[in-house]
Order: sequence, then structure tokens, then C-alpha cells
Amino acid sequence: MAYEPGTTECRVLISSKLQIETMLLDLSKLEGTDLILQQLRQVHNQLEALHDLRRAS
Repeated sequence: MAYEPGTTECRVLISSKLQIETMLLDLSKLEGTDLILQQLRQVHNQLEALHDLRRAS
């Protein structure tokens, strides 16, 4: 994935989203993690919205 984070805030948001994506992949291999996966997706979406705001600024 090619990206060029422009600010420290964007770098933090990108890094956080990538970490959540890794957790989603790992946890999806385990039974009984559906609720956790749903919550992580919600957090990822919130971070994406914050990142969108930063990119628009």
C-alpha cells in the first residue's frame, strides 16, 4: 500500500488503522470473537473518519 502521511497526526492514524487491520485478521481465525471484531471495525471506521477530516484540512 502506497501512502504519504503528511503530518504526525496522519501517521498516527494510519499506524493505528493498520494495527487494527492486523487484529481483525488475527481474531477472525478464532471462534467467539464476532463481537470484538464488530467493535474493532467500528473503531477502525472512527479512525478513518478522523483521517478523512485531517486530509480535508
